Amino acid sequence: MTTPQTVAVAALVRTVLGDAALGAYAHGSAVLGGLGPHSDVDVLVVARRGLTPVERRALTDGLLALSGARAHGGPARPVELIVVTAAQVRPWRYPPVCDYLYGEWLRAEYERGELPRAAPMPDLAPLVHMARTGDAPFFGPPAAVLLDPVPAADIRRAVLAGIPDLMADLAADTRNVLLTLARIWTTLETGRIRAKDEAADWALSRLPPDQRRVLAHARDVYTGRAAEDWSPFHAAVRPHADHLLDRIRRAAAPRPS
Repeated sequence: MTTPQTVAVAALVRTVLGDAALGAYAHGSAVLGGLGPHSDVDVLVVARRGLTPVERRALTDGLLALSGARAHGGPARPVELIVVTAAQVRPWRYPPVCDYLYGEWLRAEYERGELPRAAPMPDLAPLVHMARTGDAPFFGPPAAVLLDPVPAADIRRAVLAGIPDLMADLAADTRNVLLTLARIWTTLETGRIRAKDEAADWALSRLPPDQRRVLAHARDVYTGRAAEDWSPFHAAVRPHADHLLDRIRRAAAPRPS
């Protein structure tokens, strides 16, 4: 999906990295069914080498100007931009290393002058898979030229590895956490990564009636059909999250041979 914002983000990457930028690819909602009202602009950049401190600063300053409610040109979609070096994703290995990460939840750190550093990032496994299968370049060759296939076992390991950090954000980011739990469950059960609203629909069809209300609200907020007001659901959120975690644990359990 090309918009003035995505064009500006791609141009920023090419300006800052020059010929070190090999390709940039959409992942997430853009390749799983289309951007919803609350979707981020998710970008995976493959670079020839790691970023220098000067490049990290320039890319971060540029993204602060383009991303989220405090974008310089007025409110915009949040941007989540990840840079990986080509050697870290081809040949594929787990856990992969993220060379650079920008996300709006880290804005305060960036504005204080902190810069993203290279670090292992298990969650890259499903993101690389989405970028490769979605094959929606902002620039560069087809995604399969730069990205190896990700084994299904590594996708399973990655989605499970992210659960502790995800649950720590339940109170602050209720909608996203619940929808991501639904996505993890369906990914483990089916091997397919779905859009968040589609994952919620899949989960809702398999939940008992008394467990549907909270997740249905999260889906409706995500799709713009409801306001993000969690006050009527406050007491039910944690029990519902625990129910989804139990479904995830059962789905992750080894199957009898």
